[in-house]
Amino acid sequence: MAEATSTVRTSALERVFGIAAAGSTIPREIRAGLTTFLTMSYVLFVNPSVLGNAITGVSNEFAKLLIVTALAAAFGSLLMGLVARYPFAQAPGMGLNAYFAYTVVLGQKIPWQTALGAVFVSGGIFVVLSLLGVRQAVVRAIPNALKAAVTAGIGAFLAFLGLKNAGIVVASPATFVTLGSLTAAPALIAVAGLLVTAVLLVRRVPGAILYGILGATVLGIVTHAALYVGPHDALVPFSGFSAGVVAPPLWPSGLVGALDLRAALGLGVAVVVFTFFFVDFFDATGTLVGLASRAGVIDASGDMPRARRTFVCDGLAAMIGAALGTSTTTAYIESASGIAEGGRTGLVAVTVGVLFLCATVLWPLAGVIPAAATAPALIVVGAMMLESLRGIDWDDYAIAIPVFLTIVAMPLSFSIANGVSFGVISYALIMLLSGRGKAVDPLLYVVAALLLIRYAWLGG
Repeated sequence: MAEATSTVRTSALERVFGIAAAGSTIPREIRAGLTTFLTMSYVLFVNPSVLGNAITGVSNEFAKLLIVTALAAAFGSLLMGLVARYPFAQAPGMGLNAYFAYTVVLGQKIPWQTALGAVFVSGGIFVVLSLLGVRQAVVRAIPNALKAAVTAGIGAFLAFLGLKNAGIVVASPATFVTLGSLTAAPALIAVAGLLVTAVLLVRRVPGAILYGILGATVLGIVTHAALYVGPHDALVPFSGFSAGVVAPPLWPSGLVGALDLRAALGLGVAVVVFTFFFVDFFDATGTLVGLASRAGVIDASGDMPRARRTFVCDGLAAMIGAALGTSTTTAYIESASGIAEGGRTGLVAVTVGVLFLCATVLWPLAGVIPAAATAPALIVVGAMMLESLRGIDWDDYAIAIPVFLTIVAMPLSFSIANGVSFGVISYALIMLLSGRGKAVDPLLYVVAALLLIRYAWLGG
């Protein structure tokens, strides 16, 4: 009886996700989902810390923002997994939350409820443009070489994030970035995890990236290394579960439904809506294209199957997140870690969504994974994603220069959107001015012009 039940469940999952057809297995998909979740679980604590600077007047602010973050990530990931059926997890985006808190609310003195309304409106615009096929058309207009560059740029960005999280690369007033202390605990744990992960990958051990994360975490705990952010941002050793691993969920009253749509639709907030729209449009589009390329689902013509529903899910996630009380929810580049583990279907994203739901009561357990333990995963996945450059014609400078600008702009400007923008603008201008303009999709000229206007209007 148990065997029959298991067979029924397997066939049901196969019907929904097409796991075997994608060349994967259920255990591999679940393992990939766990890897992605562990790699991006930091959002549970970082997002409330950032938004907490701007969202005021809510009791138990941090706890409620954590619950909202988990719910937004859960709904966004479940949408992507069940509707689009891709292994792309979603959560409130880093960078966009900083823009929300520091620029819009604290800088421009716009009420946070109005800012949430602006996020909701921008998400609605995403949905409309996706249903009309505009986002898909933009993706088709981007040449395959630039799509490969987006994938590689995301890889470079991931590696840079990993090095930063490990303290191997740090800020410098003289040189912008410099080498950190290689004898500090985060760097030592990250290097050990990187070595273990790399060796397991070379030996073709299934779950290598996941084992690297867990191994680095255990090593940090048993050595009592200072890996966890404590009071005043000082790093401290793991202090155990003083209140247990289960925390009763707290309904986020004061956040859910707090968005002010009427104020957001006013002309005074139009620039804010536009900025949320612009940044997430190119950030999420670039991320989804890069992840799709890495997952091997981009076809020969450069199209992504089920693109319409994928982009709609992205827009809906932003709207749901705003209604819950958080800044823009979007696709996460950390999904590449699950893809590198072999994840190929929506079951990966569904697994991530379920784990985020579990995090509403088990979030102390998620806090065990330090940034230094996930850094090796980001670095090795970044290395893997550079493989997309294999087919680039480096002798054709009209291709090579935009590809290069796309790649370097992402980590150096800390923005996927800027990388995509630099690539599109430079490609369109170089092709046009070198007499090869007819080879460019006319829509790409329109996009490049809008990007130039955006940079001129908002000063970057």
